[in-house]
Amino acid sequence: MNTAATATTATTATTAAAATTAAAAGRSYPRTIDCNGTAVHIDVLRAGDEAALLAFAQALPAHDLLFTYRDISQPRVIKAWIREAVERQRMPSLLARLGGDVIGCTSLIHDDFSWSPHVGELRVVVGAEARGLGLGRQLIQESFAQALALGLEKLVAQMTTDQRSAIAMFESMGFRAEALLAGHVRDREGGKHDVVMLSHNVAEVAARLSAYGVGE
Repeated sequence: MNTAATATTATTATTAAAATTAAAAGRSYPRTIDCNGTAVHIDVLRAGDEAALLAFAQALPAHDLLFTYRDISQPRVIKAWIREAVERQRMPSLLARLGGDVIGCTSLIHDDFSWSPHVGELRVVVGAEARGLGLGRQLIQESFAQALALGLEKLVAQMTTDQRSAIAMFESMGFRAEALLAGHVRDREGGKHDVVMLSHNVAEVAARLSAYGVGE
């Protein structure tokens, strides 16, 4: 993985992220977005989404589940996720649907009572059938808007080092490698995988949004 980036590339990526987040800042849900000519429905996670979200998770390849904080193919994990996101309003989450089926999801994990209340951890998963639509990029943009609304200053994302296309997508949006965690996750077969932690300065994006006149 190439983690080096020139100052020009970093500035361009951050400016692009600011521009797309500026467009996202005033969005409400549910709504429909255009993904390379395909209409995709985006909405916040709701209590009635349990069965559809579980079906999506259980159809994911086992390795893709390593994108998530917990094994979301387990019913009890989905129930706990909905409690945090819906009942307790502590984990902003979005679902993407095509023809009624869930094809992608996000969660923004943060803890106001921790020593890092200014940091959010972003998790994004897109189903295999929806890849190539640009959905992952759009979901990240939506999560940026949520992070700004929460007043977060920094976003981090974690993924295994062999997820090269996902890493490249995050880096193209201004995320930069911050740490390599050796043997940090263990799959169902007991195999350990290295994880790269990427981060993005949301406060910097917010400053650029101010320059665009957003939020004034």
